[in-house]
Amino acid sequence: MSLTRPSRRRFLLAAAPAAALALTLTACSGAADSDGASAASTAGALDKPTTLTFWTWTPNLKPIVAKFEALHPKIKINVVNAGQGPAEYTKLQTAIKAGTGGPDIAQVEYFALPEMALSKDLVNLNDYKIQSLKDKFTASAWSQVSTNGGVYGVPQDTGPLTMFYRTDVFKKLGLQPPKTWKEFAAAAAKIHAADPTHYITAVDPSDAGVVDSLIWQAGGKPFQTTGSTKVSVNLKDAGATKVSTLWTSLLSKKLADPTAIWTNEWWQGMASGKYATWIAGAWAPGSIAATIPQTSGKWAAAPVPQWTAGDKASSENGGSSNAVPVTSKNKAAAVAFATWLNSDPTATKALADGGLFPATSALLKDPAFLDKKIAVLGDQQANQVYAASSAQVTPGWQYLPFQVYANSVFKDTTGQAISGRTDLSAGLTAWQKRITDYGNQQGFTVSGG
Repeated sequence: MSLTRPSRRRFLLAAAPAAALALTLTACSGAADSDGASAASTAGALDKPTTLTFWTWTPNLKPIVAKFEALHPKIKINVVNAGQGPAEYTKLQTAIKAGTGGPDIAQVEYFALPEMALSKDLVNLNDYKIQSLKDKFTASAWSQVSTNGGVYGVPQDTGPLTMFYRTDVFKKLGLQPPKTWKEFAAAAAKIHAADPTHYITAVDPSDAGVVDSLIWQAGGKPFQTTGSTKVSVNLKDAGATKVSTLWTSLLSKKLADPTAIWTNEWWQGMASGKYATWIAGAWAPGSIAATIPQTSGKWAAAPVPQWTAGDKASSENGGSSNAVPVTSKNKAAAVAFATWLNSDPTATKALADGGLFPATSALLKDPAFLDKKIAVLGDQQANQVYAASSAQVTPGWQYLPFQVYANSVFKDTTGQAISGRTDLSAGLTAWQKRITDYGNQQGFTVSGG
């Protein structure tokens, strides 16, 4: 994900209902504190007067927190929106370095987690036997909180990659949702031929996250970290090559529009039908419903196109975890709360009702969740599409231990190729050089493909 716009993607969500929730604490007993405390003292942390500060951008969280506080009257949760993306991470790292002013629990996106983990900013939750929770979460979510032999966050939400498309535009042109990228390119040509001001989609020159997701879905593994210092960067691998070849063709033929998303102009284009698809995570319909409600019912969700007909490969685009900074004075209670919030069945259902796509396996198998009708998508039971995507995420993806920096220079490298409609492979090569040089300057041993 990029540092700015994509961090706003999941915050335009439908309001979570404040219905009464019968929440129960699960999976907190049997943990061990990082200072060697016994399982009993970890569980007992919830029986001691404690105020936990929780930095999060998740909307409508207070009713859920209130239920936890009712279950544990001696625990108070101070919910603070400290910003999203770089704004939060800068504040968090500054507070950790100072040893004061930071939270007990922080919401951290998956792409930023490895950097904080390797910097020893976060508690290794294996110290609390967090591995016992592994089967409660999807494989892709668990892999994204696991790095260098540790687990540094409790998965909260994910963003299975999905193709959202305008049903009215497709119907007018006699198009079906493309099942392959070859069909996607053919549809792009037909859309643009019918109206030269219209495109199959927009490509944001500043958004590393979408390009990462597309490379991931194509089977690429451009970023690999071994131990705490050895990093491999290969933005010329087979997956990256597939992506750069396709999108160079679409952009050079003016079948895709290089434009910044999350702007008024982009939303206007989304509303008018200028853009026929949006390739994004499962969080996208919440943003559509909140920003351009006049298009409600004109969208649908479909699996992301495949490189080979019949395949079902997918990836993630977005998602976050709840991590415990090493400076927390209440680690045991913080771990207990983060565990409950993200694994208790009723709590996770409340988060999903609020617009977060769940990372928990149980909810993704719940018929009530799968059969829920999504109004903005014409009452489609789209959770079935997302759940299928989540189950088919290509394994083995890693983010860099300095992904925050890498994302910040995407716009100056690959982004320039996108804006200029030139060879994306050259742009990826330039990005790789910037990433490699920076990593070596920071004390990593970075090799390239």
